Amino acid sequence: MDLFTKCFEFTRADEVKALGVYPYFRPIEENEGPVVQIEGRKVIMAGSNNYLGLTAHPKVVEAAVKAVEKYGTGCSGSRYLTGTLDLHIELEERLAKFFNAESVLLFSTGYQTAQGVIPTLVGRNEYIISDKDNHACIVAGNLMAKGALGNFVRYKHNDMDDLEKVIAKLPPDSAKLVVSDGVFSTGGEIVDLPRLHEIAKKHKARVMIDDAHSVGVIGKGGRGTASEFNLEKDIDLTMGTFSKTFASLGGFVAGPERVINYIKHFSLALIFSASPTPASVAAALAALDILEKEPERVQKLISNANYMRKGLKEKGFNVIDGRTAIVPVIIGNDELALKMWRILYDSGVFVNVFVPPGVPEGRQMMRTSYMATHEKEHLDEIIHLFEKAGKALGLI
Repeated sequence: MDLFTKCFEFTRADEVKALGVYPYFRPIEENEGPVVQIEGRKVIMAGSNNYLGLTAHPKVVEAAVKAVEKYGTGCSGSRYLTGTLDLHIELEERLAKFFNAESVLLFSTGYQTAQGVIPTLVGRNEYIISDKDNHACIVAGNLMAKGALGNFVRYKHNDMDDLEKVIAKLPPDSAKLVVSDGVFSTGGEIVDLPRLHEIAKKHKARVMIDDAHSVGVIGKGGRGTASEFNLEKDIDLTMGTFSKTFASLGGFVAGPERVINYIKHFSLALIFSASPTPASVAAALAALDILEKEPERVQKLISNANYMRKGLKEKGFNVIDGRTAIVPVIIGNDELALKMWRILYDSGVFVNVFVPPGVPEGRQMMRTSYMATHEKEHLDEIIHLFEKAGKALGLI
């Protein structure tokens, strides 16, 4: 069989496009935060991870522009060789202080961070214990570790009893790393970190939490999951991204200095990738400044998300409960989900539609997410348009 046969046989996307309900790869022409321009018209954005609304903040934009003027557009090398700028060091030191960690290491993307940390730490006859709903970057890191003769096992989503069962079956003297999202990217649930930490400690396992959707959302001043549960000194590693709260692009891992030093010298993803660009790092630094000086943005974000949760529930929608920026509305059917997206989009609101394999069958959803910069009129309009679409499709 020819390698490309599967490519030519894949027609699902074409079929959805022909129906006029294809929701992906829509180019944004202007980005003003809670309202964006797509295909020549303004729509309310209710699907962005721009949680604090900083991508268009004047100070963030100015910092990126000044960095390009001073350093140019790229670093032309990896952090290991010619790609380290004083900006990289400054951001690492600032983040270490922010997260109350000994050390921080930057990566070029959040996705790459998991691939740079997990297979670097977990090798032959060692184990990763991973939540079944962890982000794809963690899954990729797990598979890379497996390729290096490490082992990985999974436990049921956020089920600490199952974690206990799974980890108890492993060789008691083996080295272990428990990995979980802090805030799960699809459903917006928060990991049961106190129990996870207790089980990991009992079985002498280390813990890494992916705080991509946690920083700027939960914890003291938006410091993430460990802070939310007063476990900052107990969680071994925290990884995250700059593409959400920090209004930029890149990733990081925070932890003990000796561990970060080891990753720095052995991580292939770090050593063989070009380093984060000057503009990206400067933008993240400026966003961190704003987060530290304006913690009220975190409260506004959660207030907005809670308002939407309550409002959509009152209209009769099946909303996954939570207390983060992610508010998923379960539709439960591919066709209905795609039609719902189209009606909402045509009415003036953009949301993310998740269908299998992105979510399990029966859990098809409108994954809405909110920003600190959404105003009440935006939120009320989203609720109104959801109600209109839900009634048109017989969902409510």
